[in-house]
Amino acid sequence: MTFDDLLERAASLVRPDRRAILGVAGSPGAGKTTLAERLVGELNGDGGHWVAQVPMDGFHLADVELERLGRRDRKGAPDTFDAAGYAALLRRLREQDEDEGDGDGDGIVYAPGFERTLEQPIAGAVPVPRTARLIITEGNYLLLRDAVWERVRAQLDEVWFCELDESERVSRLVARHEEFGKDHETAVAWVLGTDQRNADLVAATRARADLVVGPAVTSSGSTPRVPPAHRPPGSRSAR
Repeated sequence: MTFDDLLERAASLVRPDRRAILGVAGSPGAGKTTLAERLVGELNGDGGHWVAQVPMDGFHLADVELERLGRRDRKGAPDTFDAAGYAALLRRLREQDEDEGDGDGDGIVYAPGFERTLEQPIAGAVPVPRTARLIITEGNYLLLRDAVWERVRAQLDEVWFCELDESERVSRLVARHEEFGKDHETAVAWVLGTDQRNADLVAATRARADLVVGPAVTSSGSTPRVPPAHRPPGSRSAR
């Protein structure tokens, strides 16, 4: 399998009569966001806007709420997200018709984003136009066997599991924490503690994925611009 094969598979999920949603799962630091961003960038490479990215991280509970719940020291665990809200947004995106507005005249649905410098969710940060026919969403717990997270899985056409050598994943995660303000000792402690417990939960869901994507695939070459053949039947450029 090559990266071009991934592009073809992602595009093939879309049908003329409905929007599709692709999930990218994996442990913290496995490269989910990098893969999602590359898919979106290359599928939109012909100048269209028919693919959009919506991150699960926008549904982190704010620190003030985590403090109230007594979960601040476990930030990133499954119960530190608004999973029900995430599932509701995915359902809204799936059910929105391309030719209908959404109450504001232009049909844009706003999803929350996540600011890593602040480590806080940001409301209304990700605009999704109704012309987006494929939504790519990435997050740790898309395959978790839990009632509320199963509601998320039900909205996804496929879920791909992003896999990376464990030592490389840990190294990248430590570097990320340092980049966003933690000193080295604190970063290592967090990665080997809270992050590792979460990573173990995620790793146990690997067998439920529709496809496992390793680093050899994500690092393979692809065409710099996606040819029109990758555009699904019935897709249109943004209005």
